[in-house]
Amino acid sequence: MRVALIALAACCLQAAHADTLTLAVASNFVPAAEQIAAAFSADTGHEVRISPGSTGKLHAQVVNGAPYDIFLAADSDSPRRVEQSGHGVPGSRFTYALGMLVLFSSQAADSECSLMLQDLGDARLAIANPNTAPYGRAAMEFLELTGSWERISSQVVYGENVAQALHFAVTSNARYAIVARSQALDPRLANASCSRIIPEETYSRIEQQAVLLQRAADKPAALEFLEYLQQPRTRDTIRRMGYGLP
Repeated sequence: MRVALIALAACCLQAAHADTLTLAVASNFVPAAEQIAAAFSADTGHEVRISPGSTGKLHAQVVNGAPYDIFLAADSDSPRRVEQSGHGVPGSRFTYALGMLVLFSSQAADSECSLMLQDLGDARLAIANPNTAPYGRAAMEFLELTGSWERISSQVVYGENVAQALHFAVTSNARYAIVARSQALDPRLANASCSRIIPEETYSRIEQQAVLLQRAADKPAALEFLEYLQQPRTRDTIRRMGYGLP
């Protein structure tokens, strides 16, 4: 009975201190963020809400006062600018994952993927919007470096973010897509006919950084989450979901 009462008291204490966090999360990282948030909630009792989007659009929302506590971007530049503009807490910014690109197709044979850059035929290639999405910028860098951009640019279609670029390829609106490796590892895409890792030396390093936002500077749950994001168990989840680690 005494043990049960102690356990009940601990649960009540946790509930009394439970808080709600709102995360602005780059679309590529949403599946991983959902797993991490679920584990964090189970361990701490805090509720976590995820607001997905392209990094560029989320950045614009943050600097315009959107009620987010933490910004998980798909690059390092956006969190740095958030910090410099006074919307982020100085010294809170860190790299939580390293992104990688893959060439993906749910339709083309694997042998066709290797020839895609030489001859797209009448097919289309989907990438994220390079103006707002870091993975789109990286995809364009790769296409320009390999000399493919001028030849195939008229056949490129743009997703608002990298999740939409993948959606185009899955729904046959594009035969190919250049997306995040983490997306191509989704179990629901296990039957994909082509998923080829793009050499990391062909595009700029994708450092995905987190930053604590000023509205949550004194919010213990937000500090707990940032610490949780760097724990070995969470880093294992990030690695398993298809990312490199700093």
